[in-house]
Amino acid sequence: MHKLDTIPVSDLAELRNKLIEFAREFKAAVILDSNSSFFISDNRLNHKYDMIAGFSNLKKGSAMISDFNDLEKINSDNAKYYMGYLTYDLKNRIEDLSSTNHDGISWPELLFFEPEILFVIKNGSLDILGNCTPEKSRNYTRYLFSFDCNTGFNTLPELYPRTSKEEYLERVLKIKQHIKRGDLYEMNYCIEFSNTSLIDPYTTFAFLTSHSPAPFSAFVKYNHNFLLSASPERFLLKEDNNIISQPIKGTAPRNGYPNLDCENRNNLEKSLKERTENIMIADLVRNDLSRIALNDSVRVDELCGIYAYPHVYHMISTISARLGDISFLDIIKATFPMGSMTGAPKIKAMQLIEEYETVRRGLYSGTVGYIFPRMNFDFNVVIRSLQYNALTDYVSYMAGSAITAMADPVKEYEECLLKAYAINPQLNPSADA
Repeated sequence: MHKLDTIPVSDLAELRNKLIEFAREFKAAVILDSNSSFFISDNRLNHKYDMIAGFSNLKKGSAMISDFNDLEKINSDNAKYYMGYLTYDLKNRIEDLSSTNHDGISWPELLFFEPEILFVIKNGSLDILGNCTPEKSRNYTRYLFSFDCNTGFNTLPELYPRTSKEEYLERVLKIKQHIKRGDLYEMNYCIEFSNTSLIDPYTTFAFLTSHSPAPFSAFVKYNHNFLLSASPERFLLKEDNNIISQPIKGTAPRNGYPNLDCENRNNLEKSLKERTENIMIADLVRNDLSRIALNDSVRVDELCGIYAYPHVYHMISTISARLGDISFLDIIKATFPMGSMTGAPKIKAMQLIEEYETVRRGLYSGTVGYIFPRMNFDFNVVIRSLQYNALTDYVSYMAGSAITAMADPVKEYEECLLKAYAINPQLNPSADA
């Protein structure tokens, strides 16, 4: 892949919407948006690009990885550019685990593709890269900028919880009994809101991104499956031999009233429960990275930092390490799934997740990102996300929270609802459901 052109960009929001429309023409697409106007000033998030978008029709002969063992092909000597995802169910290939719950979306467990055309946006400049001819690149670019994105938005259907409030409270109490017995310290328990209804995933993502901007937003299309993500969380960022993870544990609402917001922020920062959750997961991530890091290189750079998002505050820790000569597959084996979406100890937590949750997570709790030459990559944590199967019109949204010994089941349920409202108030799950 080589650089085909560089052009200036004056309106990132308009370009994002054009890229979303452009995705209609391809079998596979990944659009990553840092929403830089909201988050680039917080250098703790360490964004390298404003936006990255890759597209492919997966033609015969194009580079594509769809098997777990083939991830070995991605290494430090590889000069290719990849876009793609890993689903949560890849855990069954890493550990001795299985999944038999309902699956309304049915994602293939992983996909990485080398884009036919790749757009990389940073500091007001758009680089166009690809494996096509300059003439085809110019045609693509003219076509991209020809889109009129002033399209309307169709209201999302109401999504209904598959787990009632009473069932949720009962299961949280059972999970707390496991914690009391010493089976585990913490478990991320999630519920699904779903419906069967026709949506347009392209205009829906444009709406969600404008309504709920997030620093790790992602749009994924693979044939008839779609992910529309307003993720606030980074899984892993690798730059040369340096790697960092930034798990989120701890959430508080923002209401637009400065005094109340300040109080909510301070309460989150001082909360023993939230700090305990965050420190547990930071320690789990530190342990995961120590399995692949150079000796004495793992560091906790920030513990329980408070970050402001448009609708909520989040508590985030940053853990870093230095790597030697190691493959992408070995990094994934050591760190995936991310501890913030499982619990501790990780394997026991995943076993109990399968027991108490009613659906397979699919791409929820998985990760989406890019891998550039020298195996430099950035991956998010797939939360605050809609999943959509265009063949069956199945729409899914999942939300969860960390259950610990100090968890109040009612407050944990309210946190799930808060996270549902954060992505889109039109989801409107009933607290009495």
